[in-house]
Amino acid sequence: MKSIEVKGTARTIAERSSEQARALKAIRRDNGVPCVLYGAGETVHFTVPVDGLRNLVYTPHIYVVDLIIDDKKVNAILKDIQFHPVKDAILHVDFYQIDEAKPIVIEVPVQMEGLAEGVKAGGKLVLQMRKLKVKALYNVIPERLNINVAHLGLGKTVKVGELSFEGLELMNAKEAVVCAVKLTRAARGAAAAGN
Repeated sequence: MKSIEVKGTARTIAERSSEQARALKAIRRDNGVPCVLYGAGETVHFTVPVDGLRNLVYTPHIYVVDLIIDDKKVNAILKDIQFHPVKDAILHVDFYQIDEAKPIVIEVPVQMEGLAEGVKAGGKLVLQMRKLKVKALYNVIPERLNINVAHLGLGKTVKVGELSFEGLELMNAKEAVVCAVKLTRAARGAAAAGN
């Protein structure tokens, strides 16, 4: 997995919720994003400039985050992001500190390989799940999950339960369809003409 550096500044949490809400609004008004780091038996609240998160959030890649909070460095993963419902601005980010001995759960992008038999016959290959949720030690998690679709015929699918990757436990429902070769009108017409 690639790594990316994110720098933040620790912040204190107000006792009363009204004061806390005002403090969070002030952070966002100053182009900051309130963040929380969970794990290792403690919770750390900190702020990151919105520009410091762009390359981490707006990308198809997954990263190990070299999180630097007031000169203290920890390895973490992006756990959750909250966006503004209208403006699409980042409102809040949760990180989870990596423990090298404990497995983590993370979504890994899917990449299809090969030319499906069904596509040669006029079908259309459709990727229905762009990412799969996996559980593993962070150092064995790949940047993407490669799925060979060369054997896939017309109307056929690849389900989560049919996949296996060394050292990874797939957390999605076994019956969930990852990709499929759908029949197109042209393929239907060719099949009808052949009869």
